Amino acid sequence: MSAGGGDAARQADIGVIGGSGFYSFLDDVTEITVDTPYGPPSDTLLLGDIAGRRVAFVPRHGRGHHLPPHRINYRANLWALRSLGVRQVLGPCAVGGLRSEYGPGTLLVPDQLVDRTKGRPQSFFDGEPRADGTQPNVVHVSFADPYCPAGRAAALAAARGQDWDAVDGGTMCVIEGPRFSTRAESRWHAAQGWSVVGMTGHPEAILARELELCYTSLALVTDLDAGAEVGEGVSHAEVMEVFAANVGRLREVLFDVVGRLPKDRDCTCGTALLGQDPGIALP
Repeated sequence: MSAGGGDAARQADIGVIGGSGFYSFLDDVTEITVDTPYGPPSDTLLLGDIAGRRVAFVPRHGRGHHLPPHRINYRANLWALRSLGVRQVLGPCAVGGLRSEYGPGTLLVPDQLVDRTKGRPQSFFDGEPRADGTQPNVVHVSFADPYCPAGRAAALAAARGQDWDAVDGGTMCVIEGPRFSTRAESRWHAAQGWSVVGMTGHPEAILARELELCYTSLALVTDLDAGAEVGEGVSHAEVMEVFAANVGRLREVLFDVVGRLPKDRDCTCGTALLGQDPGIALP
């Protein structure tokens, strides 16, 4: 079934884009399909209650983890969340550490982003006609500070409340994937002063901004990237092992963040389109 605009049971104000470890234990989950002008999202969405807030979950890679980073329909995921009423989005993700002090198990709440992806659609407002025949205008939004300051503050407070000394700030470098970096690439990323490297943090962040959503990333370091370690480099098995060992802890932090997010937004995320005509109606 498709999401309906008037059914309160199928509405949410907070979205989480992540893996099954974040919603699998919830009771009384509502599962819905959502249609978007950009095709289907990664999977059906799941709605549940956390800390008195209604939350919509999107399995970023699909519940079977069948979608590699470069094939995720990021536009559909963000559009679907907004169509349910979501205005604040949390994007937990696994990353590689680019500095030796950011070893496996480190939690970093970035404040900056560098895009090194290739060819991913990363705008709703590119002037290209959509499948439904409507055509958006070309719009330019400010992206100097990619992450919501209120969301970052909530994430840091939640981590500290769980005795996890999260790193406050840092730059996430987002690569195309699905391969890991070469050792030379990794060393170059580190030489720029960037903190962590991942594959899914963009274009999620800019698409959220274009929809006037708050977006906050929580980056769990699962490995030292190839240029920051010796040996054979990063393996998928290593990443999954560290993520599995920390997913319960990250989930507790994430759910605490949900309870700490402000109910009334006073950041600038909600006015990103101010003074510009997108040419299409936002959901």
